[in-house]
Amino acid sequence: MAPTLNSFAVLRRSRAQRMRRLLFFLLAVVVVSRSASAITRRDFPEGFVFGAGSSAFQVEGAAAEDGRSPSIWDTFTHEGYSYDGSTADVSADQYHHYKEDVKLMHAMGLDAYRFSIAWPRLIPDGRGEINPKALEYYNNLIDELILYGIEPYVTIYHFDLPQVLQDEYGGLLSPRFIEDYTAFVEVCFKNFGDRVKHWVTVNEPNIEPIGGYDNGSQPPRRCSYPFGENCTGGNSSTEPYIAAHHLLLAHASAVSLYRNKYEPIQGGHIGITLLGWWHEPATNTSRDAAAASRMNDFHIGWFMNPLVYGDYPPVMRSRVGDRLPRLSAEESAAVRGSFDFVGFNHYLILRVRSSGEEDSGQRSRDYYVDAAVQRPHRVSPMGAGEAAGAPEGELRQPSRRHPREWGRRRPRRHAGRDRVRRRVQVRVPAELPGGALPVHTERVGRAGVLRVVVPGRVRVHLRLQAALRAVRRGHGRRGAHAVRAELRALVRRLPPRRRAPAAAASSRQGIRRRVRSHRQIKR
Repeated sequence: MAPTLNSFAVLRRSRAQRMRRLLFFLLAVVVVSRSASAITRRDFPEGFVFGAGSSAFQVEGAAAEDGRSPSIWDTFTHEGYSYDGSTADVSADQYHHYKEDVKLMHAMGLDAYRFSIAWPRLIPDGRGEINPKALEYYNNLIDELILYGIEPYVTIYHFDLPQVLQDEYGGLLSPRFIEDYTAFVEVCFKNFGDRVKHWVTVNEPNIEPIGGYDNGSQPPRRCSYPFGENCTGGNSSTEPYIAAHHLLLAHASAVSLYRNKYEPIQGGHIGITLLGWWHEPATNTSRDAAAASRMNDFHIGWFMNPLVYGDYPPVMRSRVGDRLPRLSAEESAAVRGSFDFVGFNHYLILRVRSSGEEDSGQRSRDYYVDAAVQRPHRVSPMGAGEAAGAPEGELRQPSRRHPREWGRRRPRRHAGRDRVRRRVQVRVPAELPGGALPVHTERVGRAGVLRVVVPGRVRVHLRLQAALRAVRRGHGRRGAHAVRAELRALVRRLPPRRRAPAAAASSRQGIRRRVRSHRQIKR
């Protein structure tokens, strides 16, 4: 999923004390709501990190400059498959304006910035020659962050596979991906690891195989009827599991390389970030309760079970059968324990119903048929339900407790349910009351994102109270990393690709005034 303004908590695993719980809370502090006005920075433990984050494809721009080659997302958007027909050719244009962005982060008092490395920029051919212009850019960005006292957090792979590798051997469908990915991560470790001490191997590998290889809604648009239409080919019954399997093995390969070759010299931590949707039953029936439990195993357990136990969840083994790849003894050993932390990006709570096909031998099967659930109903960040043919009210969460608060705890508990206790990130996006974003449409990209927080425009509620309560319950406290990135709803309301520097400067001044005069989070 594309990043949004997030707060997230981290429960990271210590090698010295693997059984000890330690919860890190990571919160974006671009703006805080009036409801959080009683909270100050001093309420959080020393070391609690307030920061921001993004991904290369969504913020860098400069898509055809300085040797960068197309990614599968460039192909996807240029062929007109994005939501509104836009591309990331300019995007937030951070490639040319990173110094301004870092200064703004510093003015806001942020401690960390999470960004991703664009594989097609760093190694345009997917393997082999390194692009010196890309090395220069990422080194400059990292150095600029450190100059301003901002800790760099790096995601190595965030969906942007070089198109050349997709064309050559089918990308994630080939085990050759693992070898090329490992060579890519070594370039990152070797060139940036002297300053980068927090690495995420892969972002949300439990959703890329669904959008890319089941329903075809995302690149490389592979699917099979009736689960998707107008795809470039594919098999929805097998390819999602193959793609996920190779992502899992690539992650384990990167961790092994880091631990054996680079960590002893550089020091640092490495992990993986999963999409942390939480599934609840749509009704009180036992069948829907079982469906929600299955869906959580298919969604979270798909990667958590191998990471902890070295194999896929039993329910997936029994329902997917031979279509689910097998982990050899060697692969199982490599995957098991291959993390210092696991991140959960928690955007949504989804209500699911049993499809009534738990024991069906239906011939055409995909991920959701295997899980025996109807397509999940969405509870949006604003709390409204969205589902085809379902009343909105039916999908709302109880008003006595906002779904964000308990929804972020459930994935964490599920991940640790009868498993070794390890440190787990839980990232929860900001809440935009009412769903409306009154944005001035002459502003685009990064400037447009900044407009969201201009005083009086939009109140962004960060769930600081819930985070602080968890800290006070003793769930460890190392603070951590927070996220700033484009809000999808905002991007959909912006006109195509034009930067407005004057408006951006005005917005920055407004933000700084708000930070100075209304800062509820104090150092």
